[in-house]
Amino acid sequence: MSEGPDHRRLFDLLAGFDSVIVAFSGGVDSAFLAWAATQVLGTRALCITADSPSYPDHHRQLALSIARKFGLHHEIIHTGELERPDYRANPVNRCYFCKHELYTALSRIAAARGIQTIVDGANADDRSDYRPGRKAAREFGVRSPLDEADLTKDDIRELSRRAGLPTWDEPASACLSSRIPYHSEVTAEKLRMIERAERVLRDLGFRVCRVRHHDERARIEIGRDELPRALETETSERIVRGIRALGYEQVTIDPQGYRMGSLHEGVLLRPA
Repeated sequence: MSEGPDHRRLFDLLAGFDSVIVAFSGGVDSAFLAWAATQVLGTRALCITADSPSYPDHHRQLALSIARKFGLHHEIIHTGELERPDYRANPVNRCYFCKHELYTALSRIAAARGIQTIVDGANADDRSDYRPGRKAAREFGVRSPLDEADLTKDDIRELSRRAGLPTWDEPASACLSSRIPYHSEVTAEKLRMIERAERVLRDLGFRVCRVRHHDERARIEIGRDELPRALETETSERIVRGIRALGYEQVTIDPQGYRMGSLHEGVLLRPA
């Protein structure tokens, strides 16, 4: 009988690095990588969280909590992707410009401190997904040890559970800009509205939720196992009332529920 995923190949890969900067967002993958790198390299693994208006506070607090609990060598830096016109224009490869900003900042830190390698949390499942940020990673020579160790998202969740990481069952997430339809400008004001609206949903107990920002209309996506509760009259009224109070004129709950990358629908995407 299989014993499930094994972290030995990952640990062996990490042991081959003299020192690393881990791009640590606080999500499932980067949290496990940060933990693993710290296990292998100690303080030679610097875990850096990039803070910006597109970064959800929920993940910021998660990253800080994990860093404290597991003794990560952790720093927070501020990135300025919103200052980049190409990013604000929100093309289908928006993530490229975000990652370019991130890796520019991390590369400067690595050069200043003599750190050998930058690593990110891309995993084996990401190979088939549309991820323009991977192009930026290749340009900056960023390594992806989880992918190189052939670890899938399910593997990482199981290994995270064994390690005691609270992220092991954390829902998939993405930057707040991913809630804005392509070619609609990304602004700090829109991002603040989205974050507040999603906080309304989390305060109502929903774990998997997205607020898709269509100017004056908010389209709510709820995880399919939670959707029936969201559609109950009393709960849906609380959702609509809470989100309209933030400035949205219309609030609709998508009957199809949450689906990853729903704003990609109808958009021709090419591999990064």
